Amino acid sequence: MIHHKNNYAILMAGGVGSRFWPISTQDFPKQFHDMLGTGDTLIQKTFNRLANLIPKENIFILTNERYNDLVLEQLPEITQRQVVLEPAMRNTAPCILYAAMKIKKENQNAVMIVAPSDHWIEDEAAFTENVAAALSYCQNNDALVTLGIQPTFPNTGYGYIEFDKTSDNRLKPVHQFREKPDYETAKEFIEKGNFLWNAGIFMWSASSILKAFQSYQPGLYALFEKGMDVYNTDGETEFIKSHYEMAENISVDYAIMEPSGNVYVIAATFDWNDLGTWGSLYDKLDKDEQNNAIVNSETYVLESSSNMIRSKKGKLIVADGIEDYIIVDKEDVLLIYPKKKEQDIKSLLQGVKDKFGNTYS
Repeated sequence: MIHHKNNYAILMAGGVGSRFWPISTQDFPKQFHDMLGTGDTLIQKTFNRLANLIPKENIFILTNERYNDLVLEQLPEITQRQVVLEPAMRNTAPCILYAAMKIKKENQNAVMIVAPSDHWIEDEAAFTENVAAALSYCQNNDALVTLGIQPTFPNTGYGYIEFDKTSDNRLKPVHQFREKPDYETAKEFIEKGNFLWNAGIFMWSASSILKAFQSYQPGLYALFEKGMDVYNTDGETEFIKSHYEMAENISVDYAIMEPSGNVYVIAATFDWNDLGTWGSLYDKLDKDEQNNAIVNSETYVLESSSNMIRSKKGKLIVADGIEDYIIVDKEDVLLIYPKKKEQDIKSLLQGVKDKFGNTYS
Protein backbone atom coordinates (compact mmCIF):
# COMPACT_ATOMS: atom_id res chain seq x y z
CA MET A 1 0.00 0.00 0.00
CA ILE A 2 2.95 2.33 0.65
CA HIS A 3 3.42 4.87 -2.17
CA HIS A 4 0.62 3.34 -4.20
CA LYS A 5 -0.25 5.50 -7.23
CA ASN A 6 -3.88 5.71 -5.95
CA ASN A 7 -2.78 7.35 -2.67
CA TYR A 8 -3.34 11.09 -2.49
CA ALA A 9 -3.15 13.72 0.24
CA ILE A 10 -4.89 17.04 0.79
CA LEU A 11 -2.74 19.15 3.07
CA MET A 12 -4.78 21.95 4.68
CA ALA A 13 -2.63 25.08 4.90
CA GLY A 14 -5.02 28.02 4.72
CA GLY A 15 -5.43 29.02 8.39
CA VAL A 16 -3.95 32.09 10.04
CA GLY A 17 -3.24 30.67 13.53
CA SER A 18 -4.04 33.95 15.25
CA ARG A 19 -3.51 32.46 18.75
CA PHE A 20 0.21 32.37 17.85
CA TRP A 21 0.40 36.11 17.31
CA PRO A 22 2.78 37.93 17.04
CA ILE A 23 4.78 35.19 15.23
CA SER A 24 1.81 34.02 13.18
CA THR A 25 0.29 36.84 11.11
CA GLN A 26 -2.06 37.08 8.13
CA ASP A 27 0.89 37.54 5.80
CA PHE A 28 2.99 34.77 7.37
CA PRO A 29 0.90 32.18 9.28
CA LYS A 30 2.27 29.63 11.75
CA GLN A 31 2.40 26.69 9.31
CA PHE A 32 5.20 28.52 7.45
CA HIS A 33 7.29 29.02 10.63
CA ASP A 34 9.71 26.69 12.37
CA MET A 35 7.61 26.72 15.55
CA LEU A 36 9.46 23.81 17.17
CA GLY A 37 12.99 25.02 16.50
CA THR A 38 13.83 21.87 14.48
CA GLY A 39 15.07 23.51 11.28
CA ASP A 40 11.85 22.65 9.39
CA THR A 41 8.64 24.65 9.23
CA LEU A 42 5.40 22.91 10.24
CA ILE A 43 4.25 22.53 6.63
CA GLN A 44 7.62 21.04 5.67
CA LYS A 45 7.43 18.53 8.54
CA THR A 46 3.87 17.53 7.57
CA PHE A 47 4.73 17.20 3.87
CA ASN A 48 7.73 14.98 4.64
CA ARG A 49 5.60 12.83 6.98
CA LEU A 50 2.96 12.30 4.31
CA ALA A 51 5.63 11.56 1.69
CA ASN A 52 6.41 8.33 3.60
CA LEU A 53 3.07 7.05 2.32
CA ILE A 54 1.94 9.24 -0.58
CA PRO A 55 3.83 9.82 -3.85
CA LYS A 56 5.11 13.41 -3.61
CA GLU A 57 3.39 14.40 -6.84
CA ASN A 58 0.04 13.29 -5.30
CA ILE A 59 0.24 15.63 -2.30
CA PHE A 60 -1.99 18.66 -2.87
CA ILE A 61 -1.67 21.79 -0.75
CA LEU A 62 -4.96 23.58 -0.06
CA THR A 63 -4.35 27.19 0.85
CA ASN A 64 -5.47 30.78 0.34
CA GLU A 65 -4.22 32.36 -2.88
CA ARG A 66 -2.17 34.89 -0.88
CA TYR A 67 0.10 32.02 0.30
CA ASN A 68 0.84 30.53 -3.12
CA ASP A 69 4.41 31.84 -3.30
CA LEU A 70 5.17 30.83 0.30
CA VAL A 71 4.03 27.25 -0.40
CA LEU A 72 6.18 26.95 -3.54
CA GLU A 73 9.18 28.48 -1.76
CA GLN A 74 8.95 26.14 1.25
CA LEU A 75 8.10 22.98 -0.74
CA PRO A 76 10.43 23.16 -3.77
CA GLU A 77 9.63 19.54 -4.73
CA ILE A 78 6.05 20.34 -5.75
CA THR A 79 4.64 22.05 -8.84
CA GLN A 80 1.92 24.67 -9.28
CA ARG A 81 -0.47 21.83 -10.24
CA GLN A 82 -0.38 20.69 -6.59
CA VAL A 83 -1.27 24.05 -5.04
CA VAL A 84 -5.07 24.36 -4.83
CA LEU A 85 -5.93 27.98 -4.19
CA GLU A 86 -8.99 29.34 -2.39
CA PRO A 87 -9.89 32.87 -3.52
CA ALA A 88 -12.02 33.34 -0.38
CA MET A 89 -12.07 31.91 3.18
CA ARG A 90 -14.92 29.37 3.33
CA ASN A 91 -14.05 26.80 6.04
CA THR A 92 -13.13 23.18 5.29
CA ALA A 93 -16.11 21.66 3.42
CA PRO A 94 -15.91 23.72 0.19
CA CYS A 95 -12.14 23.41 -0.24
CA ILE A 96 -12.17 19.65 0.45
CA LEU A 97 -15.00 19.15 -2.04
CA TYR A 98 -13.15 21.21 -4.66
CA ALA A 99 -9.87 19.29 -4.18
CA ALA A 100 -11.66 15.91 -4.16
CA MET A 101 -13.30 16.71 -7.51
CA LYS A 102 -9.92 17.61 -9.01
CA ILE A 103 -8.37 14.41 -7.69
CA LYS A 104 -11.28 12.20 -8.82
CA LYS A 105 -11.04 13.67 -12.31
CA GLU A 106 -7.31 12.80 -12.35
CA ASN A 107 -7.70 9.32 -10.83
CA GLN A 108 -11.07 7.58 -10.50
CA ASN A 109 -9.62 5.11 -7.97
CA ALA A 110 -7.99 7.67 -5.68
CA VAL A 111 -8.03 7.29 -1.90
CA MET A 112 -6.88 10.22 0.17
CA ILE A 113 -5.91 11.57 3.53
CA VAL A 114 -6.99 15.09 4.51
CA ALA A 115 -4.66 16.50 7.17
CA PRO A 116 -3.89 19.89 8.74
CA SER A 117 -0.42 21.25 7.96
CA ASP A 118 0.36 22.47 11.49
CA HIS A 119 0.04 19.49 13.86
CA TRP A 120 2.79 17.85 15.90
CA ILE A 121 3.14 14.06 15.62
CA GLU A 122 5.84 12.21 17.55
CA ASP A 123 6.00 8.66 16.12
CA GLU A 124 6.01 9.03 12.34
CA ALA A 125 6.25 5.27 11.71
CA ALA A 126 3.08 4.68 13.78
CA PHE A 127 1.33 7.52 11.93
CA THR A 128 2.24 5.96 8.57
CA GLU A 129 0.99 2.53 9.68
CA ASN A 130 -2.32 3.92 11.01
CA VAL A 131 -3.00 5.90 7.84
CA ALA A 132 -2.02 3.00 5.57
CA ALA A 133 -4.50 0.72 7.40
CA ALA A 134 -7.27 3.29 6.98
CA LEU A 135 -6.51 3.94 3.30
CA SER A 136 -6.49 0.21 2.60
CA TYR A 137 -9.95 -0.08 4.16
CA CYS A 138 -11.21 2.92 2.17
CA GLN A 139 -9.93 1.39 -1.08
CA ASN A 140 -12.31 -1.54 -0.61
CA ASN A 141 -15.22 -0.02 1.34
CA ASP A 142 -17.58 2.94 1.10
CA ALA A 143 -16.30 4.47 4.32
CA LEU A 144 -15.42 7.85 5.78
CA VAL A 145 -12.63 7.28 8.31
CA THR A 146 -11.29 9.66 10.92
CA LEU A 147 -8.25 9.34 13.19
CA GLY A 148 -9.09 9.54 16.89
CA ILE A 149 -6.56 10.38 19.57
CA GLN A 150 -6.57 8.52 22.90
CA PRO A 151 -7.44 11.18 25.52
CA THR A 152 -4.81 11.66 28.22
CA PHE A 153 -6.82 14.11 30.34
CA PRO A 154 -10.30 15.75 30.27
CA ASN A 155 -9.46 18.34 27.62
CA THR A 156 -12.23 20.88 27.03
CA GLY A 157 -10.56 22.36 23.95
CA TYR A 158 -11.17 19.41 21.59
CA GLY A 159 -14.24 17.82 20.06
CA TYR A 160 -14.74 14.13 20.87
CA ILE A 161 -15.69 11.06 18.81
CA GLU A 162 -17.97 8.49 20.45
CA PHE A 163 -17.49 5.03 18.94
CA ASP A 164 -19.21 1.64 19.20
CA LYS A 165 -17.45 -0.09 22.08
CA THR A 166 -18.99 -3.47 21.16
CA SER A 167 -17.00 -3.63 17.92
CA ASP A 168 -13.95 -5.91 17.85
CA ASN A 169 -12.66 -4.40 14.61
CA ARG A 170 -9.74 -2.01 14.51
CA LEU A 171 -11.90 0.51 12.64
CA LYS A 172 -14.83 1.22 14.96
CA PRO A 173 -18.21 2.54 13.79
CA VAL A 174 -18.76 6.09 15.02
CA HIS A 175 -21.94 6.75 17.03
CA GLN A 176 -21.63 10.51 17.04
CA PHE A 177 -19.34 13.51 17.13
CA ARG A 178 -19.51 15.56 20.33
CA GLU A 179 -18.81 19.28 20.53
CA LYS A 180 -16.13 20.63 22.91
CA PRO A 181 -17.42 19.62 26.38
CA ASP A 182 -17.19 21.31 29.76
CA TYR A 183 -14.77 19.78 32.27
CA GLU A 184 -17.29 17.48 34.01
CA THR A 185 -18.61 16.16 30.69
CA ALA A 186 -15.05 15.57 29.46
CA LYS A 187 -14.36 13.55 32.63
CA GLU A 188 -17.46 11.42 31.95
CA PHE A 189 -16.32 10.82 28.36
CA ILE A 190 -12.94 9.53 29.51
CA GLU A 191 -14.49 7.29 32.19
CA LYS A 192 -16.76 5.67 29.59
CA GLY A 193 -13.72 4.59 27.60
CA ASN A 194 -15.23 4.85 24.10
CA PHE A 195 -14.40 8.50 23.39
CA LEU A 196 -11.45 9.81 21.38
CA TRP A 197 -10.25 13.33 20.60
CA ASN A 198 -11.15 14.52 17.11
CA ALA A 199 -7.87 15.39 15.39
CA GLY A 200 -9.45 16.58 12.14
CA ILE A 201 -7.54 13.98 10.07
CA PHE A 202 -9.73 12.10 7.57
CA MET A 203 -9.32 9.25 5.08
CA TRP A 204 -11.71 8.21 2.29
CA SER A 205 -11.91 7.37 -1.39
CA ALA A 206 -12.67 10.18 -3.81
CA SER A 207 -15.86 8.32 -4.77
CA SER A 208 -17.07 8.00 -1.17
CA ILE A 209 -16.53 11.62 -0.19
CA LEU A 210 -18.16 12.93 -3.38
CA LYS A 211 -21.14 10.61 -2.85
CA ALA A 212 -21.47 11.97 0.70
CA PHE A 213 -21.40 15.58 -0.53
CA GLN A 214 -24.04 14.74 -3.14
CA SER A 215 -26.28 13.27 -0.40
CA TYR A 216 -25.79 15.75 2.45
CA GLN A 217 -24.72 18.98 0.73
CA PRO A 218 -26.48 18.84 -2.67
CA GLY A 219 -26.34 22.62 -3.15
CA LEU A 220 -22.60 22.79 -2.50
CA TYR A 221 -22.02 19.73 -4.66
CA ALA A 222 -24.02 21.22 -7.56
CA LEU A 223 -22.06 24.49 -7.32
CA PHE A 224 -18.67 22.80 -7.71
CA GLU A 225 -19.84 20.11 -10.12
CA LYS A 226 -20.49 22.84 -12.68
CA GLY A 227 -16.71 23.13 -13.01
CA MET A 228 -15.99 19.43 -13.61
CA ASP A 229 -15.23 20.02 -17.30
CA VAL A 230 -12.62 22.69 -16.54
CA TYR A 231 -10.89 21.20 -13.48
CA ASN A 232 -7.21 20.45 -14.17
CA THR A 233 -7.34 22.68 -17.29
CA ASP A 234 -6.53 26.32 -18.03
CA GLY A 235 -10.18 27.26 -17.45
CA GLU A 236 -10.19 26.17 -13.78
CA THR A 237 -8.89 29.42 -12.24
CA GLU A 238 -11.52 31.58 -13.89
CA PHE A 239 -14.33 29.22 -12.85
CA ILE A 240 -13.17 29.10 -9.21
CA LYS A 241 -12.74 32.89 -9.03
CA SER A 242 -16.35 33.39 -10.11
CA HIS A 243 -17.97 30.52 -8.16
CA TYR A 244 -15.97 29.89 -4.95
CA GLU A 245 -17.29 32.84 -2.98
CA MET A 246 -20.86 31.54 -3.49
CA ALA A 247 -20.01 28.47 -1.36
CA GLU A 248 -21.45 28.19 2.14
CA ASN A 249 -19.00 28.77 4.99
CA ILE A 250 -19.24 25.32 6.63
CA SER A 251 -16.89 22.74 8.14
CA VAL A 252 -16.55 19.21 6.77
CA ASP A 253 -17.31 17.85 10.27
CA TYR A 254 -20.68 19.56 10.38
CA ALA A 255 -21.50 19.22 6.66
CA ILE A 256 -20.52 15.58 6.09
CA MET A 257 -19.14 13.64 9.06
CA GLU A 258 -22.01 14.31 11.50
CA PRO A 259 -24.92 13.29 9.21
CA SER A 260 -23.16 10.35 7.48
CA GLY A 261 -23.91 6.77 8.53
CA ASN A 262 -20.72 5.18 7.21
CA VAL A 263 -18.19 6.88 9.50
CA TYR A 264 -15.44 4.87 11.24
CA VAL A 265 -12.64 5.82 13.58
CA ILE A 266 -9.20 4.30 13.98
CA ALA A 267 -7.51 4.96 17.33
CA ALA A 268 -4.12 6.53 16.76
CA THR A 269 -1.07 4.77 18.21
CA PHE A 270 1.06 7.93 18.14
CA ASP A 271 1.32 11.02 20.34
CA TRP A 272 -0.38 14.06 18.84
CA ASN A 273 -0.81 17.75 19.56
CA ASP A 274 -2.75 20.23 17.46
CA LEU A 275 -0.33 23.07 18.33
CA GLY A 276 -3.28 25.41 18.67
CA THR A 277 -1.84 27.76 21.30
CA TRP A 278 1.47 28.89 22.79
CA GLY A 279 0.71 26.63 25.77
CA SER A 280 0.34 23.53 23.59
CA LEU A 281 3.66 24.39 21.91
CA TYR A 282 5.25 24.86 25.34
CA ASP A 283 4.13 21.33 26.29
CA LYS A 284 6.07 19.83 23.37
CA LEU A 285 9.34 21.74 23.70
CA ASP A 286 12.37 20.78 25.77
CA LYS A 287 12.65 22.75 29.02
CA ASP A 288 15.59 24.16 30.97
CA GLU A 289 16.18 23.39 34.66
CA GLN A 290 13.63 26.07 35.62
CA ASN A 291 11.04 24.53 33.27
CA ASN A 292 11.25 27.35 30.71
CA ALA A 293 10.76 26.44 27.03
CA ILE A 294 13.16 28.53 24.97
CA VAL A 295 13.21 28.82 21.16
CA ASN A 296 16.08 30.60 19.36
CA SER A 297 16.77 33.01 22.25
CA GLU A 298 19.93 33.45 24.20
CA THR A 299 18.55 33.74 27.74
CA TYR A 300 19.71 34.74 31.17
CA VAL A 301 16.86 33.93 33.55
CA LEU A 302 16.82 34.26 37.33
CA GLU A 303 14.05 32.87 39.52
CA SER A 304 11.84 32.61 36.44
CA SER A 305 10.01 29.39 35.69
CA SER A 306 7.47 27.74 33.35
CA ASN A 307 7.76 30.47 30.72
CA MET A 308 7.52 30.21 26.94
CA ILE A 309 10.35 32.39 25.57
CA ARG A 310 10.99 32.98 21.87
CA SER A 311 12.94 35.55 19.90
CA LYS A 312 15.02 35.91 16.76
CA LYS A 313 18.28 33.95 16.81
CA GLY A 314 21.03 35.84 18.56
CA LYS A 315 18.70 38.06 20.64
CA LEU A 316 19.45 38.01 24.38
CA ILE A 317 16.45 37.94 26.69
CA VAL A 318 17.02 38.58 30.40
CA ALA A 319 14.23 37.80 32.89
CA ASP A 320 14.00 37.82 36.67
CA GLY A 321 11.03 36.86 38.85
CA ILE A 322 8.70 35.94 35.97
CA GLU A 323 6.56 32.83 36.12
CA ASP A 324 4.10 31.24 33.67
CA TYR A 325 4.40 33.89 30.96
CA ILE A 326 4.56 33.89 27.17
CA ILE A 327 7.44 36.16 26.09
CA VAL A 328 7.71 36.52 22.32
CA ASP A 329 10.03 39.08 20.77
CA LYS A 330 9.63 39.89 17.09
CA GLU A 331 11.10 42.76 15.06
CA ASP A 332 8.10 45.05 15.50
CA VAL A 333 6.18 43.48 18.42
CA LEU A 334 7.07 42.33 21.94
CA LEU A 335 4.41 40.18 23.64
CA ILE A 336 4.57 39.61 27.41
CA TYR A 337 1.40 37.77 28.37
CA PRO A 338 0.22 35.39 31.13
CA LYS A 339 0.17 31.78 29.91
CA LYS A 340 -3.12 31.13 31.70
CA LYS A 341 -4.79 33.74 29.46
CA GLU A 342 -3.45 32.27 26.19
CA GLN A 343 -6.96 31.60 24.83
CA ASP A 344 -7.54 35.36 24.89
CA ILE A 345 -4.72 36.17 22.45
CA LYS A 346 -7.15 36.03 19.52
CA SER A 347 -9.34 38.76 21.08
CA LEU A 348 -6.22 40.64 22.23
CA LEU A 349 -5.11 40.76 18.59
CA GLN A 350 -8.50 42.20 17.62
CA GLY A 351 -7.95 44.99 20.17
CA VAL A 352 -4.52 45.70 18.64
CA LYS A 353 -6.12 45.86 15.17
CA ASP A 354 -8.82 48.22 16.44
CA LYS A 355 -6.18 50.58 17.79
CA PHE A 356 -3.41 50.29 15.18
CA GLY A 357 -5.14 48.86 12.08
CA ASN A 358 -3.38 45.90 10.40
CA THR A 359 0.14 47.28 10.97
CA TYR A 360 1.09 44.57 13.49
CA SER A 361 -1.22 41.72 12.50
